[in-house]
Amino acid sequence: MSKKQMILMACLGLCALQAQAQSLCVYDPMGAQGDTYAFMKDYALAAKQWGADISLQPYPDDQRASDDFKSGKCDALATTGIRARQFNNFSGSIDSAGGVPDEATAKIIISWMANPRLAPELQRSNTEIVGVSLLGPAYPMINDRSINTMSKLSGKRFGVLDYDKAQQAVVGKIGATPIVVNLSSIGNKFNSAQIDVIDLPAVAFKALELHKGMGTKGAIVRYPVAYITTQIVIHPAKFPDYYGQKSRYWVADQLDRQVETVRRIESSIEKRYWMDIPPLDKMNYDKFMRDARISLESEGAYDKRMGSLLKKIRCVQNPSSYECSLRDE
Repeated sequence: MSKKQMILMACLGLCALQAQAQSLCVYDPMGAQGDTYAFMKDYALAAKQWGADISLQPYPDDQRASDDFKSGKCDALATTGIRARQFNNFSGSIDSAGGVPDEATAKIIISWMANPRLAPELQRSNTEIVGVSLLGPAYPMINDRSINTMSKLSGKRFGVLDYDKAQQAVVGKIGATPIVVNLSSIGNKFNSAQIDVIDLPAVAFKALELHKGMGTKGAIVRYPVAYITTQIVIHPAKFPDYYGQKSRYWVADQLDRQVETVRRIESSIEKRYWMDIPPLDKMNYDKFMRDARISLESEGAYDKRMGSLLKKIRCVQNPSSYECSLRDE
């Protein structure tokens, strides 16, 4: 090979490498200082083994991160499963109301998201879910402990995310007053007493300084209304072949790390902020959430196939549950 040919080959190789550089927009309420962003730094490092060269961009605003992904400013997006539902209702329905009641169920379904048999469910015409990880259970956070039963939620101002129609419907069924918010405004509205109740994972407690809104009377109700995931969405045309499955394997392998992060965050919140509910109340909440979830599945807000899959896992975990003999989910 002549020297000129060698130079040409080197240039072509360099151009190919440059063509495979990708940008990943990361939603984290703490920006570049948050746990999600730290996780994605390791992800970007691992992605080099799969032929990608990822640069991260932190976004404290999930709406802006999603918009930049849709407009093509980002080749990939790491955001909540609720926000990712617009790209893939199947994986986004993991975050459904009451669909995942505990950590054991969460670990199983997240592990299954790396199963190659489910890969077709994660691919759409111009997007692909290439990783599902755990952000943590969303708990009701209240500004007054006297709101300790479902009936007492009636008429209370409940912060609902502007893009989550399913949450808005559930809150309406409770009889509470939905107050539309986004993740950028929800903390300020709760802390300034414009809303009485919000559902958020524990990571938001310190990030949004929610202790200000709770004062001495508020609490975090230890009842997970949903398990919130972090999902990585890509424009597959911007990534090497077979990238998606390699990525899903790696993310699933990090599950124990993510579980430990959630536990650490929850244990760092002072015990005085937590409030438990009686077992009978929990059963009533479970039944209500199930009825609301089935209704939303019939309307297409949640994916029925994911609903069925989650029920199978719940019934493996708790075969004596009343729902396991029913055939409506």
